[in-house]
Amino acid sequence: MAMEPQGGVRIAIVDDHELVALAVQNLLADAEGLTFARHADGVAELVSRARDADLVLLDLSLRDGSTPAENVASLRRWGAHVLVLTSGEDPFLVRAASRADVAGIVRKSAPPTALLAAITAAAAGEHVATTEWASAVDADPLLPGAPLTAREREVLALYASGLGAREVAAQLFISENTVNDHLRRIRAVYQMLGRPAPSKVELYQRGIEDGFVPGPRHG
Repeated sequence: MAMEPQGGVRIAIVDDHELVALAVQNLLADAEGLTFARHADGVAELVSRARDADLVLLDLSLRDGSTPAENVASLRRWGAHVLVLTSGEDPFLVRAASRADVAGIVRKSAPPTALLAAITAAAAGEHVATTEWASAVDADPLLPGAPLTAREREVLALYASGLGAREVAAQLFISENTVNDHLRRIRAVYQMLGRPAPSKVELYQRGIEDGFVPGPRHG
């Protein structure tokens, strides 16, 4: 996903605690390439107007009774990407959010530098691998494997099939440096999930395990 509107990526927050919204607004005040759009108490309130945000920070547990799945779906239809904020109080809701089309799940109590790094990564189109997401994936057999972007899955499939980084770059019409950046992120995600893949063979094995790479044919 690409989010590079003129003036920086616009960030909105949906949270029914105004202090959280104010903290996020202050965090973004001096962040390069990011601008604070607005705050809403609920998703319905946010999407009732024309889209004015590229990335939405969504509180996992809103008091209006809405579910993570319906909130994420509504925001995606609106045209925004979603980074979920959680207090970590409800593992069921964390797993529900993990099944939705989100960029990641981050604790509200994370240090400001870590939270800003997560927002910046999500705004750049990256998935944000955190212990919350890793725990949800590990505990829920209904969840897919590693949370990789579509481009990262393409890079993994080609690289694990035996191509070098330069060949992968040529096939995808991107630079070799970009391919290597993707490979570093893929390895970081698997490391976070407790399934390290430092070698090409191990990346191939992880790709097979998660259905990103076809397994070897027999006969």
